[in-house]
Formats: sequence, structure tokens, C-alpha cells
Amino acid sequence: MLSDKKILITGVTGQIGFPIARFLSNDNEVWGVARFTNKRKKQYLEEAGIQLFELDLNSNEYGKLPTDFDHVVHFAVFQGQESDYDLAISNNAEATGLLMQHCHNAKSVLVASTNSVYKPNADPWYLHRETDPLGDSTVTHSPTYGVSKIGQEAVARTMSRVLDLPTTIARINVSYGDNGGLPKYHFDSVAADKPVILRDSPPSPYSPIHEIDMANQIAPLLEAASVPSTIVNWCGDEVITAEDWCTLFGSLLDKTPQLVYEPVPGSQSGGAADPSLRKSITGPCSISWMDGMSGFTQHHVK
Repeated sequence: MLSDKKILITGVTGQIGFPIARFLSNDNEVWGVARFTNKRKKQYLEEAGIQLFELDLNSNEYGKLPTDFDHVVHFAVFQGQESDYDLAISNNAEATGLLMQHCHNAKSVLVASTNSVYKPNADPWYLHRETDPLGDSTVTHSPTYGVSKIGQEAVARTMSRVLDLPTTIARINVSYGDNGGLPKYHFDSVAADKPVILRDSPPSPYSPIHEIDMANQIAPLLEAASVPSTIVNWCGDEVITAEDWCTLFGSLLDKTPQLVYEPVPGSQSGGAADPSLRKSITGPCSISWMDGMSGFTQHHVK
């Protein structure tokens, strides 16, 4: 576990950054960087004792942000709905380089990437490995996401070598928890009797990982940082389909899930990942998908 460290977390108001910042703030001095458009989350973070610094990472306004961080955890991400690749690469790739340059004295950096960097595989059950081919995988909410995150990885790998800065690039699969994530959004849709939109056709397998497991794995992933960069899938230990977790939600809510498939060219129905390397670094996950997703009902108001 990390303790008595000075840690910078970017994207601190985001789905993953928010709970992890609060978790790490229990035993560390945590600084959070974001644009802070969500005032409620900003207040919660302040109440948790997190030092907040408003910053556009793709700017030259780093001036008063300290440079003496022990570790940097980079969750900030740009997911534009338009096909503006220059804008996406600037915000996801160039901004990562600027951040690493500013924090070049850190002992290690954890850069959050995505399984969307992998080239789609014809077999929906295929488990993507870290050495597999990359490609411009299309995701429905952001057509520029996959290619700009490949750009981010290239910049992070280069800066790691140029700055001699130990770096881990962690490719996130499906993250989830009370703060959001694909399964949580599907749960909310089932609860509201709204259709659940899935890509392509069944089955839709993923390797979901709970935000609590992610928080517990921050320390070993930072410890595994190296030059050249360590690249690892940040995914859960189990492969489960979106169809199965929606069936679980239906049984918990006494509702019938409405699954709608909308094929997306250049995409695939799901995207599971091989957890072997991550397990060798962090050990196994502690929360099963069924326990983690059943927990959504605790906060559900009929």
C-alpha cells in the first residue's frame, strides 16, 4: 500500500479518478487536477482533504503546480463525439507528454490507457494480450478514442525513455463501481425500463474490474513501472458478457432487460482481455463480477 507519499491524480473528477483519489487520500498527500466543471464532486474532494488544482493539461498553465510528486496517476481523458482526430491526439497524446515533462522528477508514473487500442478480433471470445496488434477500433461514443489513445501510448513510451521516468501503461477494460462504468449504466437503463444498446451481435464478452480492486492495484502497478514502459492489461480476472450482467440486473429488479444491437463498422461486440500479466503484478482481484454488480441495488430507489 502507498502511504506518506505525494501523489498527483489527473482526471480526479472522473469515473475512476474520483473514487481512487479519495482512497489514496486516506494515507497520502493527494493532489487532484481537473477542470472542475462538476462543483459537487469538487466539494467532496475538498472535504476529503485533497489539494485541488484547476488545469487544462493541454495548456502551458502548469506554472504553480508542484513538481515534487512521488507518483503520478494519469486518468484524464478526452472522448470527443466528433471525428476531430487532431483535437483528440492533442488532448490525449500531447497533453500526456506535457504532464510527464512537468513531473519528470517523480519516482513513477501510471498512465491509464484502454483496451480500445487493440485491433478488433473476429472471435468475440478472444482474450487480447499486451503483445497483440493495435488498430483504430471504433467505439460508439467517440470515433477518435482508439487512435488517440494509441498516440498517447507512443508519447508516454517516448517520454519515459527521454526523461528516464519509470512508467506503467495500463490498458483498462471495463471499469465499474458505484461511481459509474458500463455495467452501472446498463443497470440504470434496466431499472428505468430503457433499452440497453450493445454493439454488433451477441455475445458481448468483457473483463470487468471493480473500482475497489483498481484502487488496491495502484501501488503494485506503480511499483512495476520501468524504462522502457511496462504495458499491462488492467482488467478483471473473469470474462462475462453484457448479456449475462443484464440478466442479473433483470432478476434483481424484477424487470426484463431490453437489449438492442446496433452494429458499428470497425468495432466488435465486446472485448475481453488476458489478465495473466496483471495478476503476476497485483495478484488476483478480490471482488467477483456478481458481487460487485449486485451491489448496485443497494443505492437503487424504486
